[in-house]
Amino acid sequence: MAGVWRWPGVADYATVFQAMQTFTARRQPDDLDELWLVEHSPVYTLGQAGNPEHILNRADIDVVQSDRGGQVTYHGPGQVVIYMMADLKRTTLTIRAMVQALEQALIDTLSSHGLTQARREPGAPGVYLPRPDGRIAKIAALGIKVRKAYTYHGVALNVDMDLAPFLGINPCGYQGLETISMATEGVFVPWEAVAMNLAGSIVGHCRLRVK
Repeated sequence: MAGVWRWPGVADYATVFQAMQTFTARRQPDDLDELWLVEHSPVYTLGQAGNPEHILNRADIDVVQSDRGGQVTYHGPGQVVIYMMADLKRTTLTIRAMVQALEQALIDTLSSHGLTQARREPGAPGVYLPRPDGRIAKIAALGIKVRKAYTYHGVALNVDMDLAPFLGINPCGYQGLETISMATEGVFVPWEAVAMNLAGSIVGHCRLRVK
């Protein structure tokens, strides 16, 4: 799928962050949208208004200040991250509708792999699964930035990764929120397969214009 490409190797967050900003700053109205499929080396990222107090124990993991929405999250190997460089005006979606479209793309992807209980939670962007005790656990996060009607940043879906670093933060600012992955739920699918499935869903739900 043209316009959707895999960032090579396990990528440093700061490098990709700078590349997103540069791409967005140079965009022209006729430029096509792009999705970048990325697997990051371990990093905590703080949103633009993120509170550092939500980092409880950073250990030896780098902390990077980002300009996306939301609080603090963790990226690491085994997590599918997709950054969406979209012309928001061309999609005709509002920012709220775009967030909902990204959530639906995640929900549909998880459902296609058998996790049919994936759902939204009001007021808490991302995607969650119910637990047997009635609580919820987070399996995917999202945060976008809009600059001059162009979006960047995107979504992160936990596929098969070390979840221990999430214990060092209040994920997305929620104390005690459990974080899970597809693997913890008994679903083992190659990283590339999940990434391409999710990318296709994002293109459709978010009305992206790619080749």
